[in-house]
Amino acid sequence: MKSSLRWLGQMIPIIDWLPRYQIAWLWPDLIAGITLAAYAVPVAMAYATLAGLTPQAGLYCYIFSGIAYALFASSRHLSIGPTAAISVMVASVAGTMAAGDLPTYAAIAATTAVIVSGFYVLAWIMRLSSFVNFISESILLGFKAGAALSIASMQLPKLFGVSGGGDNFFERLLVTVQQLGSTQGTVIALGLISLALLVCGECLFPGRPVALAIVVITTGVVSAFELGGQGVRIVGFIPPGLPTFGLPSLHTQHIEGLVELAFACFLLSYVESIAAARTFASKHHYTVDPRQELLGLGAANLVAALGHGYPVAGGLSQSAVNEKAGARTPLSLIFASISLVMVLFFMTGMLRNLPETVLAAIVLVAVSGFVKIADFKRLWQISRLEFNVAMVAFIGVLLLGILKGVTVSAIASILFLLRMMAKPHVSVLGRIPGSTRFSDSARHIHNERLPGLFLFRVEAPLLYFNVDTINTTVLEAIHNESTPVRLAVCDLSTSPYIDAAGAKMLQHLEEELEREGIQFKVAEAHAEVREILRATGISESLGGVSRHTALADIVEDFERDSKSPLTPLS
Repeated sequence: MKSSLRWLGQMIPIIDWLPRYQIAWLWPDLIAGITLAAYAVPVAMAYATLAGLTPQAGLYCYIFSGIAYALFASSRHLSIGPTAAISVMVASVAGTMAAGDLPTYAAIAATTAVIVSGFYVLAWIMRLSSFVNFISESILLGFKAGAALSIASMQLPKLFGVSGGGDNFFERLLVTVQQLGSTQGTVIALGLISLALLVCGECLFPGRPVALAIVVITTGVVSAFELGGQGVRIVGFIPPGLPTFGLPSLHTQHIEGLVELAFACFLLSYVESIAAARTFASKHHYTVDPRQELLGLGAANLVAALGHGYPVAGGLSQSAVNEKAGARTPLSLIFASISLVMVLFFMTGMLRNLPETVLAAIVLVAVSGFVKIADFKRLWQISRLEFNVAMVAFIGVLLLGILKGVTVSAIASILFLLRMMAKPHVSVLGRIPGSTRFSDSARHIHNERLPGLFLFRVEAPLLYFNVDTINTTVLEAIHNESTPVRLAVCDLSTSPYIDAAGAKMLQHLEEELEREGIQFKVAEAHAEVREILRATGISESLGGVSRHTALADIVEDFERDSKSPLTPLS
């Protein structure tokens, strides 16, 4: 019985922590929940319109996903809801499939969330929480910057009250500039003033529901001066109450086309959520369980779909609002959901005159923080390879769109990595003076080298696509030695894995060197490498490979046999 309760508590953490909930946490969680709801009202509506859905769909996402995630969460501060990047992904695919049919469009968006939930559950069952590490921080940096500009190009027409158009960032920007002559002064003034107030409010009152205040003010202005009849586009009627709860109805011919979209949403959602969750866990000194988060985010996406929403994720900005407002536990998300339910039941009439240009301004301010030039500069200084990966992601999103852009950038990242591993650095080693350790002699010219002894280290796994390069590099280096080599030793300490081709390369190298009268040994091999060498039978030809074989011992034996002191070689 106790083991069953323990297992249930691990599956649904709220069962474990709620009985230990302290009354002193109730007020901070309540205030955080209300503050988060105040932030979510305008942002969720803005993101839903960005996704091509009705504004209330964004509120439905926040309400249902927040409650579901709170049950399974291992993070105390992560807030779940729609995000800008996922909203654009959904719009880019659903718009083409639905062909203008709004009910089909909504069903496609909700079905995508169901498939995303399925990916989460599958990843949880298969323990694939580390799989998304293929989406690196460099990819995310470029992706977010590209997505921010792409999203901005979609929102500028709404900000200026023009129709817009174009298939990519550059086309949309050009079309918007060409249409600026047809804009109306009232729309531009309302949009630019809202944008300025949002920027100033973010600077002066960080973490406060500034957007909600601006929504209230601009909605009041539109209502008082009847600007809806003067060219200012408004949100319109929002049905009060909650939607019917159930699975979306969609014809099966759409499912195959949505799998790619759902997989991209799953990757982006999980990476972004885990990054945000770990940020606050580190700040407040607690641990986030990456596998448990798969279950929580899967549940959040499933109930978002049942409530006629679309894929959701844990966003850094909304989580920061939750954390800064004083949240102590995931109960703040439940309080936020209750607050949003109250909005849907009693305040929808007040939101019908909300101008779309204000929602566009909210999105523009929200995504502006994704363009981090300083991070690009830092990446350029640290690693040109990772900078190139980030730039591929950035340009790929701008030219191809968010969905294809993230796919291309992930492939490019893997290709860059394979290219780097295909030509690994081979270090010719020397002993660090006064020690029994060895390092690259090319970088440290005072390292001690023994004439007739050639030590080298391959700083990568030995795999089928790099063994020819390694073999050629090693032989050329041996032949270029000023003193004839009598013993060559391969230090495998930085090669955690070798495949069959790698093992065969070591055998061929041993045979080639033997023909030249040079003895060959390996040292410092990891356990898995030793097992592979033994399984392939190559260990015997190398004179046996043991965990007791240390590079320092081989050097000491050679030095004793040669009776020559070690001297620095320049």
